[in-house]
Amino acid sequence: MKTKISLLVMVVLTFISFRPAPPRTMAGRVTSSDNGTVLTGVNVMLKGTSGSSSVTDTQGYYLITVPDQGGVLVFSLAGYQHREIAIGKSNRMDVQLTPVKEKQRSVADEKVKGQAEKDRSPAAAKRFNGGYTYSGDSQYAPLVSEEAQPYNTEEYKGITENIFHDAKNSPLTTFSIDVDNASYSNVRRFIQNGQRPPVDAVRIEEMINYFKYNYPQPAGEDPFSINTEIATAPWNEKHKLVLIGLQGRRIPTENLPPTNLVFLIDVSGSMNAPNKLPLLKSSFKLLVQQLREQDHVAIVVYAGAAGLVLPSTSGAEKSKIIDALDQMQAGGSTAGGAGIRLAYDVAKQHFNKEGNNRIILATDGDFNIGESSDGAMERLIEEKRKLGVFLTVMGFGMGNYKDSKMETLADKGNGNYLYIDSILEAQKALVNEFGGTLFTIAKDVKLQIEFNPAKVQAYRLIGYENRMLKNEDFNNDQKDAGELGSGHTVTALYEIIPVGVESKFYKVDELKYQKLNTTPTAKSNELMTVKFRYKKPDGDVSKLIVHPLVDRQEALENTSLNFRWAASVASFGMLLRNSEYLNGFSAERIIQLAQAAKGEDTEGYRTEFISLINADKLVTSR
Repeated sequence: MKTKISLLVMVVLTFISFRPAPPRTMAGRVTSSDNGTVLTGVNVMLKGTSGSSSVTDTQGYYLITVPDQGGVLVFSLAGYQHREIAIGKSNRMDVQLTPVKEKQRSVADEKVKGQAEKDRSPAAAKRFNGGYTYSGDSQYAPLVSEEAQPYNTEEYKGITENIFHDAKNSPLTTFSIDVDNASYSNVRRFIQNGQRPPVDAVRIEEMINYFKYNYPQPAGEDPFSINTEIATAPWNEKHKLVLIGLQGRRIPTENLPPTNLVFLIDVSGSMNAPNKLPLLKSSFKLLVQQLREQDHVAIVVYAGAAGLVLPSTSGAEKSKIIDALDQMQAGGSTAGGAGIRLAYDVAKQHFNKEGNNRIILATDGDFNIGESSDGAMERLIEEKRKLGVFLTVMGFGMGNYKDSKMETLADKGNGNYLYIDSILEAQKALVNEFGGTLFTIAKDVKLQIEFNPAKVQAYRLIGYENRMLKNEDFNNDQKDAGELGSGHTVTALYEIIPVGVESKFYKVDELKYQKLNTTPTAKSNELMTVKFRYKKPDGDVSKLIVHPLVDRQEALENTSLNFRWAASVASFGMLLRNSEYLNGFSAERIIQLAQAAKGEDTEGYRTEFISLINADKLVTSR
């Protein structure tokens, strides 16, 4: 009997050891080697197969399913030398193609043309690769660049950079967390198009929080871990930099609660551009592939009026959901208010008390019928969020993009805000970070910091200008704040001027009537105390967590990769905002800081960030 059991165990172990690893998604960007121009319509194929291929979009990005180990990708485009590159461990592969010399062009073009015809076959048209369908005659064929707008009407909410505050007379500071990352992908869009982004488009906290950080998972009953670190500020050796990091509990997809989703999609005339409705459809198809049988999706569209195009449908019926997406075409005016009202009504009809109820609004934010002002939209969302339905906002396009309105909708709707500039960004938000984007584990998360004036002369919060709260709001459970998703990380940075340090950024006359702090707390080693409040997703009463911080006099070079990477992103944000506090810290030094803190970069996001700094240097040198 023991022999039979042993043989059975050996068979099972042998099966497990030889079972092929699941495929993975490779992504990247293709550019020209001569001038760095993005290349649209590049055919990307897995060599030796007929079932795995893709094509680059308007921003030069591609997605393709590849084996977990081994394989070669082939890149081809008429007028360029084709390339074959072995697949490595990284899931990101950016490629440059070299233009073909005139004498070689006709032969090369015929080869590429023959491959393209092969990809236009009926079999190729049915292939689905990581959510990106390629068919030579479909809307997912190579997209042409969007025609230039006659004038730019993009709108951004004004930001006044946080200044230093006196720790003796204003020891408290309070703000809401922010897990949005729309600003980073929007800034990337500007720089990759050869432009400096508008100053008000740069929200430093969203740039910092675009990246994942290696914080430990929570060990206790609270849904997030708390992490703090302090060292010298890279851009000012007289100042200190404090990092506060939250790590949300990561819940495996199979253990996530069922979802009641409503896709609210703008199909007005302003969405009639390759990087708007076509990219939107591709993005939602990626999301549909992640849904389970217990998840349900309804689709509401709006243009001149709002309408229900798909009743609530199980995630098991993926083809039905995708067919409904394929039927959408852009045209007409924009009745955003009517669409939002209908979407909330549909979400309420199918409300799941045990699950996640969420609307995903996808638009360029250009509302012009019904409630269209920021104030009217804000009041509408505040009224509807009482239903217990969260709101995710996904922005698309450029030229008439309304960032200020999109940010307002997400903030007031208990949700998050994303900007999708490419299929690669959609993959990151809706596949790689599926749980964090759609599943809330803590809501109304607030932070309040009390500084010890015996240690801190002055302080300033880097970013979060649009998230500041009154100090009395911290204990007010009626005051709305930010949400934290499954697996999300949130990072905040404070720049501190220690007591006794002379700084050109903070000079005030001594006060005549204020006494020095002679209480026992003045002798404390604590630099500051960080307090947190949060509610459960379905709760109304917040819980308080208190976390003191002591300065261990750590040198910058001995800090974690988390600390130095966050500092490098913050410093680039300050550079883009022309911040005086950057104190002459150059782009070259920012790059050095980032390169030393890059760490393992499987998805390639950190490498891309460093390339953005170099690209910005070229933009500003013109």
